[in-house]
Amino acid sequence: MENLQSKDPLHGLTLQRILEQLVDFYGFDTLGELIKINCFTANPSIKSSLTFLRKTDWARKKVEDLYIKTIPKLKA
Repeated sequence: MENLQSKDPLHGLTLQRILEQLVDFYGFDTLGELIKINCFTANPSIKSSLTFLRKTDWARKKVEDLYIKTIPKLKA
């Protein structure tokens, strides 16, 4: 049997885990500079950011794209 493993770097990750890793790595200040959305700049929290990102596809895509670019730095 072949070992079928997804090549999608987001496979198996929740949006919450992605966001927590980005906040741990960058902090909300830098995250707000990299992705210009109010949930990262105006009184940010994981909970409020998740609420917004789950409702807003374009913002979620930006967060996922940043996470993919950040993966090599997280593993270093």
